[in-house]
Amino acid sequence: MQAHDLSAGGDVLARVHDTARTAARLHGLPDAEVTLINVSENATFRVDDPATGTRSILRVHRLGYHSVPAIRSELAWLEALRQEAGVRTPRVIPAPDGSRVLTVPGELPRECVMFEFLPGTEPPEDRLVEDFELLGEVTARMHRHARAWREPAGFTRFHWDYEAALGTESRWGRWQDGPGMEPGALAVLDRLDKELRERLHRFGRDPGRYGLIHADLRLANLLTTGDGPPSVIDFDDCGFSWYLYDLAAALSFIEHHPLVPEMIEAWLRGYRTVLGLPSEEEAEIWTFIMFRRLLLVAWIGTHTGADIAAELGAGYTLGTCELAERYLTGTV
Repeated sequence: MQAHDLSAGGDVLARVHDTARTAARLHGLPDAEVTLINVSENATFRVDDPATGTRSILRVHRLGYHSVPAIRSELAWLEALRQEAGVRTPRVIPAPDGSRVLTVPGELPRECVMFEFLPGTEPPEDRLVEDFELLGEVTARMHRHARAWREPAGFTRFHWDYEAALGTESRWGRWQDGPGMEPGALAVLDRLDKELRERLHRFGRDPGRYGLIHADLRLANLLTTGDGPPSVIDFDDCGFSWYLYDLAAALSFIEHHPLVPEMIEAWLRGYRTVLGLPSEEEAEIWTFIMFRRLLLVAWIGTHTGADIAAELGAGYTLGTCELAERYLTGTV
């Protein structure tokens, strides 16, 4: 795995901010105010143009993660969902030369994408159950589209299967190198790893179970404006995986929340208004939740520049061990 350069410390974020300012100028916005709003897999900036009063969102990619063809593939599905499935997604704002993916020159060239700014806010925490039903319905519409969509020539995105997440590739690092990995934690999580590998192998990758998904469809990536349909943002992780992985990703970092059983039921209710879900698949929901949770242990260890990684730290590993014991004994 290539180290996550945005977590390297030093002046990396200052240099990325300079890249964002250059990208704004190349987009014809020389006087725009460029404000960092988030660092996760990439760095995300708000761009405010004083000349027109318009606002947009600029994503500056980390190094060595997605190729330009992969980024273009993401944007193709994002656009198809908006045009063909009625899922509101942000429009891409091309540079004056027509480039949708802009490579900003420099000692370390970076890819940048400018998106329209969509109104709305993340659904509030006091509506977790209600909003998970909405999330399930939106997710099912995206899955239905993905199953029927003819991918354009050259389409390429990551897979989020066992080998990519936890096995030989370990795209976000090895879970064994996560924070707080004491011998007892290693032993419990090694048992979990083996169980996940066996269950996922048995579950298989039938086209009805495995396909193109958002892969990070948390409430944080929904924008609501009241009673209307939500907007879906941040497709940077989209790729090929099990459809149930989208439910697991929706529970990222809150898998221990006491309302999780109700949230799962709400998600399923919303999902089933669009697509069916066989009972034998529903029986493996916690397999996918624990698959995602173990992957996030690795993610926290390699993404120290992300605020939530620093906040959760070793406590997330300890909580993962507790959940793993419950999963392995069939008490979740």
